[in-house]
Amino acid sequence: MKFRKLRQLAVVSGIGLGLATLFSGCQLVTIDYLFVATSASTVSGSSTTCPNGEIETYAIDSQSGAIRNGAPAVCSGGTTPTVLAISPGYQNLYVANQADKNIVHFSVAANGVLAKKDSVTLTDPVTAMTVSRDGNSLYVLSGTSTATLSVFGLSSGALGSAPESQNSLTIPGNAADLVVPTAITVLPSGKAVYATAYDKSAYNPGGPITSSANPGWLYGFVVGSGGALTPTPGSPYNAGVKPSGIAAEETNSYLYVTDFASNQLIGYGVYSGYALNFLLNGPYRSGGQPTAVAVDPRGRFIYISNSLDSTVGAYVIDLQTGVPSSAVNTTGSQANSTDTQPVAIAVDPALGRFVYTANYLGNSISGFRLDPTAGTLKTTQATPYPTGVHPAAVALAPHGNHSVQVVTP
Repeated sequence: MKFRKLRQLAVVSGIGLGLATLFSGCQLVTIDYLFVATSASTVSGSSTTCPNGEIETYAIDSQSGAIRNGAPAVCSGGTTPTVLAISPGYQNLYVANQADKNIVHFSVAANGVLAKKDSVTLTDPVTAMTVSRDGNSLYVLSGTSTATLSVFGLSSGALGSAPESQNSLTIPGNAADLVVPTAITVLPSGKAVYATAYDKSAYNPGGPITSSANPGWLYGFVVGSGGALTPTPGSPYNAGVKPSGIAAEETNSYLYVTDFASNQLIGYGVYSGYALNFLLNGPYRSGGQPTAVAVDPRGRFIYISNSLDSTVGAYVIDLQTGVPSSAVNTTGSQANSTDTQPVAIAVDPALGRFVYTANYLGNSISGFRLDPTAGTLKTTQATPYPTGVHPAAVALAPHGNHSVQVVTP
């Protein structure tokens, strides 16, 4: 089945990119590299076997958004890679392997080739991570019943051997409750870090409920000198029932959290540089079981992967209020359909014109072309694109010949 998938990818990529060349009359140009974390598959293009997991690399065409095989895939350095984080300069990629509870650092060459550098092992599995905007710190969420936010120092991308600091995420007034961390982001300003978690003692479908506490929480931390973290005023904040994804908007004004259990998007305004308050008229309806959220590089649109519906929700941000004022192409015949169970989503950083989801049960990537004026999406040619088994995370890096799309407030 794996080799059939690879043959399918070669065929559909060739057809899609061939059509792009025919219609545009231009030479194919790679604008981004797309990295995908998959489990239990064989590295394409080589005799190396990665029975426990690999990182696959694809090249994105600037005209069509179609993807094709890029540099050879590499073994993830552990079992069941589920989290990817890339440095702001796009020269370092960090991979969290759930079963081995480790983080593996890879360098990213200008041609998209990954090279393993170093690694660190934690006491609990990693659930989310992100790199500080100055590239000096890796923020890591870990735990399955106790939640910890760790800060690892980075030196030219290399991981420190031990955390520089650690913060426990506990439920106010219910310190003994079981807490599951889910997502993390850092403000573009670098001034604050935000992490989401839910109280398993209060929300445990099919299992015992032992707490009456609010289930969903958002924790905020101010980044001090040397990377030290202190809670923001009012932290932690209520965040629905089971927060699953989080994204910050590029002007440092708004923050968005998906709630998996309540099928909704929660918006927060950022004031005084890091404190939060709820946006007007929220929360906002999403598709079924939203898993992840991304804001386009211009800070104008929000995209959500809905795992139950196998769709992408698209929202326009009101630049004055931050409110997702209208949803586009989210229902009926115009729905942005993906392959089965999208669990991760990302927007390309070079042009800000393409959106991709990792489809866990579909064993594929779905691609969409983003209209930069309306925010609407159209599927890219030959999508979905077959991948290895159970793609769980995606990360993108612009090709060295292309600048990165930036917001103009």
